[in-house]
Amino acid sequence: MGHWVVNHWFSVLFLAVWLGLNVFLFVDAFLKYEKADKYYYTRAILGSALAWARASALCLNFNSMLILLPVCRNLLSFLRGTCSFCSRTLRKQLDHNLTFHKLVAYMICLHTAIHIIAHLFNFDRYSRSRQATDGSLASILSSLSHHEKEEGSWLNPIQSPNMTVEYVTFTSIAGLTGVIMTITLILMVTSATESIRRSYFEVFWYTHHFFIFYILGLLIHGIGGIVRGQTEESIDESHPHKCAESFEKWDDGDSHCKRPQFAGHSPESWKWILAPVILYIFERILRFYRSQQKIVITKVVMHPSKVLELQMNKRGFSMEVGQYIFVNCPLISLLEWHPFTLTSAPEEDFFSVHIRAAGDWTENLIKVFEQQYSPIPRIEVDGPFGTVSEDVFQYEVAMLVGAGIGVTPFASILKSIWYKFQRADQNLKTQKVGHAALNFDKATDILTGLKQKTCFGRPMWDNEFSTIATSHPKSVVGVFLCGPRTLAKSLRKCCHRYSSLDPRKVQFYFNKENF
Repeated sequence: MGHWVVNHWFSVLFLAVWLGLNVFLFVDAFLKYEKADKYYYTRAILGSALAWARASALCLNFNSMLILLPVCRNLLSFLRGTCSFCSRTLRKQLDHNLTFHKLVAYMICLHTAIHIIAHLFNFDRYSRSRQATDGSLASILSSLSHHEKEEGSWLNPIQSPNMTVEYVTFTSIAGLTGVIMTITLILMVTSATESIRRSYFEVFWYTHHFFIFYILGLLIHGIGGIVRGQTEESIDESHPHKCAESFEKWDDGDSHCKRPQFAGHSPESWKWILAPVILYIFERILRFYRSQQKIVITKVVMHPSKVLELQMNKRGFSMEVGQYIFVNCPLISLLEWHPFTLTSAPEEDFFSVHIRAAGDWTENLIKVFEQQYSPIPRIEVDGPFGTVSEDVFQYEVAMLVGAGIGVTPFASILKSIWYKFQRADQNLKTQKVGHAALNFDKATDILTGLKQKTCFGRPMWDNEFSTIATSHPKSVVGVFLCGPRTLAKSLRKCCHRYSSLDPRKVQFYFNKENF
């Protein structure tokens, strides 16, 4: 139980730091725009909506900086390798990459909503102030010239009383890019829901690549400089605290107050996202380079239940147990790449995947190979990429749980263990594997080729964990799952329940495949 608490609180600490940074950035920016003299006249028109818009914009920049990092698979694989000497607790945080990616996306949605609502109020107040004829400070500020010769004098982007908010929205850089980014974000988030992603993966795949338009929009969103503040030189000449009340006498020969001058913000988003974008571009270049390397398909096997096995060779390909690759078949789609866990062992002279019909793309791929085209259809491969299953040999006892095609990550592990036992590998810590049987009428297992079959069923988990805890009272047990969330919830609870409070006694570590 002790390790579970440490891991849990480490995750909580990480999330708390991320949330804390969001709160800090929001509050700091809010107070800056709510209190700074530079925005005194801007607030005279917009009120507190200015601070809400700018604070949410800063948080959008911060989270847009983070959103690409959890999906840089080569970076994560590199970090997993370099962290091999680190504690399990530290390495385990890398397995939450997609969860963190989703949380950052939700935070972007939240601040996008705040930003849009705040700017709706801002544009309404800009419009009302421009149409006002009451001689108030807001109306005087809104009527300042938009002529090019007096570029620094205007504050309200609505140039005339007849200009509509809709016109400004769709003709200004900030407004148009804002609309594009919002639509893009809505499409990406809705298509990434579990139901659509599972049933219509192609919709999710293509729509999610709209992030390119989001990033481009973010880069140029601030170029127009619609939100403006008083320049430093103007503040020195005519401080708003002294001159705001005498705005009727601006530029009067007897007054010391001159008409204030304003300037827009220089774009800042690029400073936040430049490094992650460069890193992601490098990631995609590396993926493209590896995907173009020639793949030789050495064997094609059609298994029962519409499962296709492909055995392949690729120059320089090196793998570890439990890793996965992305597969593309240009004959079906030039752009779609789908992840599959490697079912071969590192000790074998080929690498393989087992592909089950679970959607349009996989069904088409199986049909292509069933029809026995000549020559064999070209396959492109990107990877391999690391997963939590790489740590399986770090445990004295391993409990492998797979649901349906989810048994595939463990085929590689079981075969590799068999090879290591045959070679009497002294570095192998694992002394015991838990197992279960696939009900195929064959002498050997369909995935591993071993006589010891993997077994399917719904075990009584309390009995399983109790038995293992009794049999290995002082062991560290790694529990690995490739399956649904409901099963993950049950196994996680069992790991917590059956881990001893004494760190010297049995400890269960839960690990779930995520890709």
